[in-house]
Amino acid sequence: MIDQSTIARILDAADIVDVVKEFVTLRKAGVNYKGLCPFHDEKTPSFVVSPSKQLCKCFSCGKGGNVVHFIMEHEQMSYPEALKWLAKKYGIEIQERELTDEEKAQATERESLFVLNEWARDYFIDLLHNHVDGVAVGKAYFRQRGFRDDIIRKFQLGYCLPDRDAMARTAIAKGYRPEFLEKTGLCYKTDDGRLLDRYHGRVIFPVHTVSGKVVAFGGRILSSDKKLAKYVNSPESSIYHKSNELYGLYFAKGAIVKHNRCYLVEGYTDVISMHQSGIENVVASSGTSLTAGQIRLIHRFTDNITVLYDGDAAGIKASLRGIDMLLAEGMNISVLLLPDGDDPDSFARKHNAEEYQAYIDSHQVDFIKFKVDLLLRDCAGNPVKRAELIQSVVQSIAVIPRPVVRQMYIQECASMLSVDEALLVSEVSKLVREGRAVPVQQTEGEAKPEHEGATEQQPAAESGTTAASAVSPQATASRPIQPTEEEKLLIAAIIRYGDLLMPGSELPPSDEYPEGLPPLSVAQYVANELEADDLHFHHPVCMQILAEAAAMPINDEGQSLQQFLSHPHAEVSRLAADLGQDRYTLCHSQQTTFVPDRERLYDLIPRLIHDFKNAYLQKELDDLLQQLRDPQVTADTTRTLQIMQRYKELHEVQKAFAQYLGERVVNVIGRRK
Repeated sequence: MIDQSTIARILDAADIVDVVKEFVTLRKAGVNYKGLCPFHDEKTPSFVVSPSKQLCKCFSCGKGGNVVHFIMEHEQMSYPEALKWLAKKYGIEIQERELTDEEKAQATERESLFVLNEWARDYFIDLLHNHVDGVAVGKAYFRQRGFRDDIIRKFQLGYCLPDRDAMARTAIAKGYRPEFLEKTGLCYKTDDGRLLDRYHGRVIFPVHTVSGKVVAFGGRILSSDKKLAKYVNSPESSIYHKSNELYGLYFAKGAIVKHNRCYLVEGYTDVISMHQSGIENVVASSGTSLTAGQIRLIHRFTDNITVLYDGDAAGIKASLRGIDMLLAEGMNISVLLLPDGDDPDSFARKHNAEEYQAYIDSHQVDFIKFKVDLLLRDCAGNPVKRAELIQSVVQSIAVIPRPVVRQMYIQECASMLSVDEALLVSEVSKLVREGRAVPVQQTEGEAKPEHEGATEQQPAAESGTTAASAVSPQATASRPIQPTEEEKLLIAAIIRYGDLLMPGSELPPSDEYPEGLPPLSVAQYVANELEADDLHFHHPVCMQILAEAAAMPINDEGQSLQQFLSHPHAEVSRLAADLGQDRYTLCHSQQTTFVPDRERLYDLIPRLIHDFKNAYLQKELDDLLQQLRDPQVTADTTRTLQIMQRYKELHEVQKAFAQYLGERVVNVIGRRK
């Protein structure tokens, strides 16, 4: 872990203009610099860099932050990796905490495995390009598939000699330990103790992490021996978990961010061929059905994904479960069905990038519609299968986290399936209410090997009328862990002004307060107000920011923003950069601020707190109204009366909130006078 003093040195040394200029052509624009945004396509410069504030911001796509956030976004690095990148650029020695002996041992072994994999990659590459068999067999195969030499080198493709132990002998001779050869999966040990190469006689596809480290390999056999697996992949290891890796992501991440879309295919060659045709925002699931870890990887870069299928109905149906997992993550999913006889690889070899992209744009369809059309083909005249289809569609709609999106799909599917919309609403609501709207993730045992990823394990072998109860955390526990707009506004004020004195918080001794009230900071005032009503932020990063800001001493200069911008926790720092500066802050000609200045804190903070409380109250009111639309609920007279009574109580609390805010503001102003 990088200590805070080192982080401060890095941030002090790093000049954002200097760093951004390495990736973006900047021109002077008043006191700032402007250029074309590196995170999306644009023709008019909207990316502004402020040397005085050491911040950057795109006024079109909204991306930006300090120098660390720029490197994280542009290079798709983690927070520590971005800090180390800057430290290396400015010659700053990284000071990290002392590791325990066990941590040192684990780190040493992991690093050794990475080093060995990098050596193996170079070994395979060298054989492909310089060995007579590699050129005659391996390179010939890749050229036969239509791969250009520059693409072969870019994806670091290689070749392993047919000799069963050629690589093992070479590695040991180079000083690499036999047990590490086993742990990486490069070799395996036979019953008689011999160490043999796993990929002998195969062309090699290295698998990279998102940061570019080689964690695994895939090998394709070149012979026609039907007894041997077509593809052999690295087994699981301490550095490789196939459910958390996507083939080609390292080469595709920039294009995915730029185009705000990811294409998902099945095999290694699909990725490479599409990349060669000019479509670079493409990844493959590395020989497994889509997993939660892989979905999270994609979601880091985009919310939009298009799944490419080659027309195999059985394979498509087998992958539908994985698609439901994507829906549950709130992703926007389209499906592209390629012409009969074509897969992404062969189609890419027949068409250039413009033709391929045009075909995708004109033929991709929304997933739910695709699923309905696909399954309808099998249930003509069969009411049982039709009922199963409706239940399957209901399950897919129910996992979608956004209610508005769910409703739109219900309307569409009701029309497509010729069923009563109220029936679909009822079934979806039941699944959501009962907590059963969760896609079942495939286990490793159920994982379906992709057409190019068959793994060879080893050759041969949930009432009250007070404000507190009305908006208690318990009442909102089921809501998504995402900052609401009201939460963002309140936490933005804490980030900016958290350590400033809250006007009117200090009071001299009086009949009401015999000992008076000590002065409070803005953050302390907010914390006390939320605690009084038994409330808290629901987003964990917001909770952390409030806790840390409340612990800061009162500072007339206001240092909270800078402290959070340089926070060692990446998510804290990123949120501070996002909420601490608005789209106008960097504009020299416009001095509009995201929140009023500190002279109006006495009015601003109580109002933001009120809005925060009222938002959750309104959400519960909306939930009650939604329940009253459920036919199963309205059929129960007792339950319906309870909901209506609860709605009336909360509505009265909502009115009391508004009155309370007005009185509070008046009192605060009076105290200031």
